[in-house]
Amino acid sequence: MVTPAARREAVAHLQGAFEVSERRACAVLGVDRTSFRYRSSRPADAAVRARLRELAAVGRRFGYRRLLVLMRREGLTMNHKKFRRLYREERLQVRRRGGRKRALGTRAPLTIPQGPNQRWSLDFLSDAFVDGRRFRILAVVDDFTRECLALVADTSLPGLRVVRELEAIVARRGRPAMCVSDNGTELTSMAILRWSQASGVDWHYIAPGKPTQNAFIESFMYGRPLRCKVNRAGRAALGSGAFMYAACSCGLVL
Repeated sequence: MVTPAARREAVAHLQGAFEVSERRACAVLGVDRTSFRYRSSRPADAAVRARLRELAAVGRRFGYRRLLVLMRREGLTMNHKKFRRLYREERLQVRRRGGRKRALGTRAPLTIPQGPNQRWSLDFLSDAFVDGRRFRILAVVDDFTRECLALVADTSLPGLRVVRELEAIVARRGRPAMCVSDNGTELTSMAILRWSQASGVDWHYIAPGKPTQNAFIESFMYGRPLRCKVNRAGRAALGSGAFMYAACSCGLVL
C-alpha cells in the first residue's frame, strides 16, 4: 500500500470485513483520517482524453510532446505536466524498440489534387562521390502540375535546412495545403512539426515500407533522366567544390 488510493481501499475493506470504526481502521493501518476522507475535486477532462486517444490512434508512434503540439493547434490550453499525466493515465506510452523511430502515417487514403499547391511531395535521393563521401538531394514536387519545385543537394540536410528550403519555395510560389513524405528522421523532426503548425500546412506521413503511397515523388526521383544527371554530376566529382559546379550544370539547388 503505497498510494493514498490504495490505503483508502484498505481502510474501507477493513471496515466492511471486521465492522470496525473509521478511527480504529485508520489507526491499525497507519492511515491519516483526513487522507481517508479526501475526495478529489480534479476535473475529469473527458473531452481531452477522448481527443487524445483519437490522435494517438492515428499517430501510433507519436509521444506526448508531439500530441501536445497537435492539440494546442486545435486550441487546447494546458501545460505539459498535466498533459503528460493524462497521457500516462490513458496508457498511451510508446514502447521503445531497437530501430530508429518512425511516425506511422494515417490510414485515410489521399485524394487526387485538383489544382496547383494543393499537395507537395518530398523525398531524398542518396548517392556517393568517387572518394566514398555521401551526399543527398532533397526533391519537392507539386503532385498536380508534376513540376519540380526544388532540388537541394548537400552532404547534410537536417530538419531545419528542410524548413528553410520550404520557406523559400513558399515565398516565391505560395503555401501548399498539404505535404506528403515518408518517415525519415529529417521529415519527422520537431522542426518540421513546428513549421507545419505555424504555417497551417497539413503534413501526411505514408505508412512505413509503402513507397507507392508517395508515387509521384518516387517516379520523379528514381526516373531515368534525374538518375543520369545525378550520376554524371556526383560520381564524376572528386570533391564538394567539383560537385557544386557539376550540380549547378544539372539544375540542382545548393
